[in-house]
Amino acid sequence: MTLPLYQVDAFARRPFAGNPAAVCPLPAWLPAETMQLIAAENNLAETAFFVPLPAEAAADFHLRWFTPTFEIDLCGHATLATAHVLWQEFGFAKAEVTFESQSGLLRVRREVDGRLVLDFPSRPPRPLAAVEVPPALTEALGPGAAQPLAVLAARDLVVEFAHADEVLALRPHFAALEKLGYIGVVATAPGPAGVDFVSRFFAPEVGVPEDPVTGSAHSTLIPFWAAKLGKTELFARQESARGGELWCRLRGDRVDIGGYAVTYLRGQIDVPDVP
Repeated sequence: MTLPLYQVDAFARRPFAGNPAAVCPLPAWLPAETMQLIAAENNLAETAFFVPLPAEAAADFHLRWFTPTFEIDLCGHATLATAHVLWQEFGFAKAEVTFESQSGLLRVRREVDGRLVLDFPSRPPRPLAAVEVPPALTEALGPGAAQPLAVLAARDLVVEFAHADEVLALRPHFAALEKLGYIGVVATAPGPAGVDFVSRFFAPEVGVPEDPVTGSAHSTLIPFWAAKLGKTELFARQESARGGELWCRLRGDRVDIGGYAVTYLRGQIDVPDVP
């Protein structure tokens, strides 16, 4: 079977920045084992697969995401990349696309300047008491890490620091991160002038030591920083080596996560029958 494959840099305005995702359109679902093998072969943080839904369905497409080792329940940058492919490569006609997913209905709208905006669930973190903080956290943050101001949790563990420089300086111990019991660990702090907050995201347990830009983590970071800063519209940067920009808004139990995307690669893959 020959399938199209696209690689898109999400949350970026130019190639070689933001977070690369593979996007694989399908006429119908392949076995999960086959999609996992494709994702492992791509060796990107996520590969998104989507299939069209009938006209009477509540969504336009069904969307799933795979890391190199794991099917994940929510992924922002690969959702942004998929919407970009639909508009840029397939000429999708609507101004908003709706996806059915493990995290419910997800919407992406296209604004007049080309920015794409994810409509995602808000996942506020809860503060952890000292006895709830994983004992391995200190080792996991790496040598010389600053003392966190707070440790919180939603799907991911959130570690708050006082300054952006402390987030940038982290050199985590990935084997220790895997012992913490969370899909990912988000390090965050107030940003420099013009940036409301910064973050980094580590998820070695699912094959992603450091993710360049993580849309799903902002489902948790947006309500956290909106409450701390007393504002519902925020601008964020993820401070990986590639870096990414995110325009954020809190809307009750939903969040808007906006960014740009560019196509890096257009190709095809030959998928053999896999027992």
